[in-house]
Amino acid sequence: MATVPKLTDALLTLESRVATLTLNRHDLRNALTGSNLIEDIVTTAEWVNQCDEVSVMVITGSGSAFSAGGNIRDMATRSGDFAGDVAECADRYRKGIQRIPLALQAVEVPIIAAVNGPAIGAGFDLANMADIRIASESAKFGETFLNLGIIPGDGGAWFMQRLIGYQRAFELTLTGRIIDANEARELGIVLEVVPADELLAAANAMANRIASQPPKATRLTKRLMTIAPRMELKDFLDVCANFQGMCHNEPEHLEAVHRMLEAMGRK
Repeated sequence: MATVPKLTDALLTLESRVATLTLNRHDLRNALTGSNLIEDIVTTAEWVNQCDEVSVMVITGSGSAFSAGGNIRDMATRSGDFAGDVAECADRYRKGIQRIPLALQAVEVPIIAAVNGPAIGAGFDLANMADIRIASESAKFGETFLNLGIIPGDGGAWFMQRLIGYQRAFELTLTGRIIDANEARELGIVLEVVPADELLAAANAMANRIASQPPKATRLTKRLMTIAPRMELKDFLDVCANFQGMCHNEPEHLEAVHRMLEAMGRK
C-alpha cells in the first residue's frame, strides 16, 4: 500500500485506487489563503503523479463549505497573502495561490470535485479546475472577486470560459452573482446534483467506475483530453498514434481484451 503524505490542513486517504483530499479548515470555511491548504493541495497533486496506485483524485470539503476562497479578514488588514506593494503582492500570488492551478492542471489522473457546500471566489475556481463536478443540493457557486474590488487572480477567468463559454463566464464573473447547484447544472458547471447525504457516495461511484479502467491507459487518456484544445488536429493525431502504440504494448491492454472476449463468450 502506498504511503500517503502527511498534510497540515487537509485529510488524504487512498482506497481502491481513489485518492480523496478533504479540505479540513472548516473553522475558516476552508479558505485557501490564511491556511496551509495551498501547500496541501500542491503536495497531494505531486504525490498523485508519482503514485501508480492512484487512478482518480477526489476533492471535497469538511464542514458546511467546499471553500470560501480567499481569507477576507486578511484582505481587510492587508496581511498574509495580500500584504505589500504591487510587486510584493504579485510575487505572493505567484508563489502562493497560483501554484494550485498549475499543480492541478498537471495532475495525470481524472479529478472529481465533490462540492459539499458554498464554493466562492477561489473556491469556485478550485472546483472548476477539476474534470468533473458533482454538487450537493446545498452547494452554491460565486465568482465574487469584483464584489471585493479584485480580479480572479488564481486563473478563474481562464478556467470558467473554457468550461461554459465566454458569454456565460463573462456574465457570472462581471456580476459576481451567486448561483445555486441547480443553475450550475443547467449552465454545465456541474454534472450532477444530489442530496447532501449522498454526495460522497455519488462521487465515489463515479471515481470507482473510472478507477476500474486500465490505469496506464486512463492516465494517457486524461493527457489527451487536456492537450486536445491546445493542438491542431494533425499534430494531435500524431500524439494519439504514439500513445496508442504505448497502450498496445502494455499487459493491461491484453488483460482487458481477454476479459472482454470472456464476457462475450458468456453471452
